[in-house]
Amino acid sequence: MHKENPQRASVLQHVSQNVRRLRHAADMSQTALAEKSGVSRRMLVAIEAGEKNVSLSTLDRVAEALDVAFSDLIQAPDARDPSRINEVAWAGTIPGSKAVLLSKATATREVEQWEWCLQPGEIYPSQPDAEGWSEQIFVFEGCLTLMLGDTPHEIAAGEFYMFPSNQPHAYRNDGVVATRFVRNVVI
Repeated sequence: MHKENPQRASVLQHVSQNVRRLRHAADMSQTALAEKSGVSRRMLVAIEAGEKNVSLSTLDRVAEALDVAFSDLIQAPDARDPSRINEVAWAGTIPGSKAVLLSKATATREVEQWEWCLQPGEIYPSQPDAEGWSEQIFVFEGCLTLMLGDTPHEIAAGEFYMFPSNQPHAYRNDGVVATRFVRNVVI
């Protein structure tokens, strides 16, 4: 574990907790998981203790052996079998503001990936989605104001935000430069 990098250390701790929890939920011993995954028992002990850097391919083998998605181990969005769409689906009232549906993927549920651009002063109000839907936002230029009900959330470039979308929400650009972000809708 890299103690000089607290973010990496917390990820390792999180993976260790997920592996241990999921292994217990599957009623598997470390030995049984080692045999099924092809990962040594020594490596699994170190992973569960949060003491071992682990490759993505090793985590993938562990996830497969536990019969869970890779994302269940690292808490990342699941987007399997994406198909490219790349179509403008919304254009704002201010030229240059737009939403492009880049792709969608079929997983346990569907995942849509959108690229958005809001020019300064643009707003996109959204109706609440169905129960169980969620959105994941990643801003890569400018600053996005996400309104959840009457509460504003500022999301700067390089930051992300996830929320259940079964509530009134809106996207706003209160800045002076264009805001560009990726929006994943998990249906």
